[in-house]
Amino acid sequence: MNPIHIIGVPLDLGAGRRGVDMGPSAMRIAGVGGVVSELGRELTDRGDLPAPIRETCRPGVPSKKYIEDIADVCRDVFDTALASQRDEAIPVVLGGDHSLAAGSVVATAACARDEGERIGLLWVDAHGDMNTPDTSASGNVHGMALSALLGGGPAELTGFGPTDPAVEAENTVLVGVRNLDDAERNQVLESGIHVYTMKDVDQLGMARVAEKALELAGNGTAGVHVSFDLDVCDPGIAPGVGTPVKGGLSYREAHLLMETVADSGLLRALDLVELNPILDVRNATAELGVELLRSALGHGIL
Repeated sequence: MNPIHIIGVPLDLGAGRRGVDMGPSAMRIAGVGGVVSELGRELTDRGDLPAPIRETCRPGVPSKKYIEDIADVCRDVFDTALASQRDEAIPVVLGGDHSLAAGSVVATAACARDEGERIGLLWVDAHGDMNTPDTSASGNVHGMALSALLGGGPAELTGFGPTDPAVEAENTVLVGVRNLDDAERNQVLESGIHVYTMKDVDQLGMARVAEKALELAGNGTAGVHVSFDLDVCDPGIAPGVGTPVKGGLSYREAHLLMETVADSGLLRALDLVELNPILDVRNATAELGVELLRSALGHGIL
């Protein structure tokens, strides 16, 4: 089995609410290292990458706030995650806001490109993250990360690796979405990615959605990068997120998705992002994130 490398990214410059920079610490307190070791996987915790705080930064352009500082952190994420993958490890990146995926996903794509392959992307999120500086009402960069990975803006979040775009639309699947801006909705529709909304989850069931999503992301690829925003889960089980939206994945639906990822054997890297301990209740959301990681790494009932 591939070893696991934990990489903390205490980045909150891309989010509207403060606090997700404490996410990596909260998941360590929830026992992320012990869970990996209990599964018999070799573990290396690479610590937290440096990330500036807002008080030391200037927001810059209002349509893409803190973009230069965010890009610097993403470049560091790219370098660190790529080194882990070249050591044949699975990087587990603990966030931090979702803009960090502009570095982590590109690292997975770059490693696959070394092998003459491409990757699939499973983006599990209540939001589309398909805004650009031209469409975003807030200028918060965490809502632009998937757009950047598909070759859209902002330009500062592209070009870390030898692949642009990092992922192909035909192998990109958005799961659990239920909150899109009007302009972003058009971006999603025009992008050609595959989308399973919460309505689809309700109608088809998570077993079918997970199976189909991995089939699409894995078709002709060297594996799948899973980028999991904890706000995809219902606030009843994940209160500690900065942008909660009612009607999300249930406890069992979230676990079934991750269990199906493990069963597929396609996992190459995993992000767990947008945990905000300030808003959490007794570290419940951090504990959920750790439990979901355990499922993604193959923990089963039998």
